[in-house]
Amino acid sequence: MTKHQKHSNITKRNNGNYASLEISFLGVKCSIITDLVQNAAKINQKESKTAYLDASHNNEIEAPFLDSYTFHGSGNLDLNSNTKLNKFNARIQFSNYDLLCINGNHYQGSKQVLILDNEKEASVLKRLDQLTDVQFVIKMNAESKYFDFLEDRIPDIASLPCYFIDDVEGVSNHILNLIQSNIAPIQSLVLAGGKSTRMGSDKSLLKYHGVSQRDYLYKLLKEVFLSKNKNDVYLSVRKEQELAQNTIIDAFADLGPFGGICSAFQKDPNSAWLVVATDLPFVDKNVIELLLKHRNPSKIATTLKGKNKEFPEPLITIWEPKAYPILLSYLSQGYSCPRKVLINSDVEIIEIDDEIIRNINTPQEYKQAKNELK
Repeated sequence: MTKHQKHSNITKRNNGNYASLEISFLGVKCSIITDLVQNAAKINQKESKTAYLDASHNNEIEAPFLDSYTFHGSGNLDLNSNTKLNKFNARIQFSNYDLLCINGNHYQGSKQVLILDNEKEASVLKRLDQLTDVQFVIKMNAESKYFDFLEDRIPDIASLPCYFIDDVEGVSNHILNLIQSNIAPIQSLVLAGGKSTRMGSDKSLLKYHGVSQRDYLYKLLKEVFLSKNKNDVYLSVRKEQELAQNTIIDAFADLGPFGGICSAFQKDPNSAWLVVATDLPFVDKNVIELLLKHRNPSKIATTLKGKNKEFPEPLITIWEPKAYPILLSYLSQGYSCPRKVLINSDVEIIEIDDEIIRNINTPQEYKQAKNELK
């Protein structure tokens, strides 16, 4: 008998309990955990974006009758909300972060760092079931020991990397390596599903380099990603288009490039997507490699902007997995402009000559661009 499936079979984001990459710290009192996380995050702040999940120790706080948001010009937000911790909502709240550090005395993380304090043996024993994937160990001092029950539970625990509590640099470097090992692979997407209203014919079939522009970009991206494992090239197309290459059919109808980008994330939300439109005939291998060289995974996207242009070009951009919920949130507000998302988000911008990322949209522009490329 076939089992009934209640929900659509959609690829899910790789998540822990609350975030894509989360580490709980446990084994000592809360203040030591808080100080360690803050000091390590401060060292790594230029390379990554970290959040911290903790519980309040104030038992006298009452739930507010309204949610209050107090913003400060320095960038601070003081939030007081009548909200309970929920893993599904938390994954949205923390989706913009490279790492979520968790106070393991209160909440469990999918990865852990164990801090050894001889005076806290009973506390560690109480949380033994939480030690499912210990990344490294921290000792409070030279006398800190591995408890017998730890070695029974985790036979190789003594061989894991170990630091002392005052070696904040060593701890922060190890954490940064974990963040970097979690950087998403890149897939690439040629946007070939536009209706080309102004051009009067399919822009993806125009020939600037002897073959159709979609075939040119497809081959170009294949060459760039040839040496990268698990990377592939896809063509973003409308449902009625039938193509032999790898295709992603637009699941978001009539939303143009925005729909193509979201459709790619629906197929694979755990990859970053390097998106290139077919109306950018001056984009070549050097431009693609420039974009890859300056990729900043801690931002939601890495994009190009003409030196004399006010806004970035969303259709020659690397969109990180953390961009997907942001794109959907803009769509829920009625906006389907990827440039608007870039303008109002934390992105890495690379400036380049205007002509290299010039859009070609009309027959006259096509004729001129083709002459220039000769």
